[in-house]
Amino acid sequence: MESLKLGSLEVWPPVVLAPMAGITNAPYRTLCREQGGGLFVCEMITTRALVERNAKTFKMIRFEPSEKPRSIQLYGIDPTIVGKAVRMIAEEDLADHVDLNFGCPVPKVTRRGGGSALPYKRNLLRAILREAVGNAGTLPVTMKMRKGIDDDHLTYLDAGRIAVEEGVSAIALHGRTAVQHYGGTADWEAIARLKEAVPEIPVLGNGDIWSADDARRMMDRAGCDGVVVGRGCLGRPWLFADLAAMCDGRDERLRPGLGEVAATMDRHATLMVECFDSEWHAVADFRKHVGWYLKGFVVGSDLRRRLATSETLAGLREGLAELDPDQPWPEGADVPRGKTNPRDRVHLPAGWLDDPYDLAVPGADAELETSGG
Repeated sequence: MESLKLGSLEVWPPVVLAPMAGITNAPYRTLCREQGGGLFVCEMITTRALVERNAKTFKMIRFEPSEKPRSIQLYGIDPTIVGKAVRMIAEEDLADHVDLNFGCPVPKVTRRGGGSALPYKRNLLRAILREAVGNAGTLPVTMKMRKGIDDDHLTYLDAGRIAVEEGVSAIALHGRTAVQHYGGTADWEAIARLKEAVPEIPVLGNGDIWSADDARRMMDRAGCDGVVVGRGCLGRPWLFADLAAMCDGRDERLRPGLGEVAATMDRHATLMVECFDSEWHAVADFRKHVGWYLKGFVVGSDLRRRLATSETLAGLREGLAELDPDQPWPEGADVPRGKTNPRDRVHLPAGWLDDPYDLAVPGADAELETSGG
């Protein structure tokens, strides 16, 4: 297995932490990086907010001193603003790598023509990629996308060729359409077809990687150059240790008992308190992780509730101390995590599907004002 080459960057193992809103902040990236190498991407940053120097956005692109390479994912729909944002990142040394989001399926993004809706507009996609690559200097620019809006509006092969022609360094494909959201099964064969269509650059596969063995099967079946892991690592930062072992050809896998999981939860919450300005805000933000960490373990409903409603670090630690440290890793824990339901339809701007080659930028309110998805 070869390292992942993104321009002048060389990433080993060829594993990427997918940007997830409210999840992949600096504390969580630290936990994951401590387990194994790879590329760890921060939360999605809106190009408009970056260009306008929104205070919340600048807090979100905080990186630890040891974090190399620093990776930012941008969301934008206006080629000019995207170009300005990428130029800022390059000239002000805000990151070492820029990823462009064309995969987000949430309605507040797609109804503005962004995320997974945008590749349908081939010429607009090309213009955005051209501005991004042209303003990046020596920074590699990559993109993440889905198969398309739905099965009647597949865009990934056209988008892949456009990306190659515009100088994108790598493409990540989530093997679902926007309407699938996170439901159903990821189409790994689509990843294989994209790899065949764009042999010039690395293709990364994303979707239904719940274990290192899933990643191995995807790479074998699709022939992709690496994997992008999102929901599979929720509550399991040690998945990156398993992925590193898999890439090195080793069979060992981490199966922490509940005592080790509790210690990781404590460290995660502590890092968040150190990162955020408010202990209450940090602990409240940590609550969503409790269910993911404890998935599959036998923990009483009252204790789960108290952990998931903690307001202070001391209160959280009191609850963690009540967990049974000798309880082993549960069998069958490598299962789907996070949202899994499909959508009835994709919310799109009026007339969005009328002309796939329309270059018009969506309205002035199309870009989100703040970052995070």
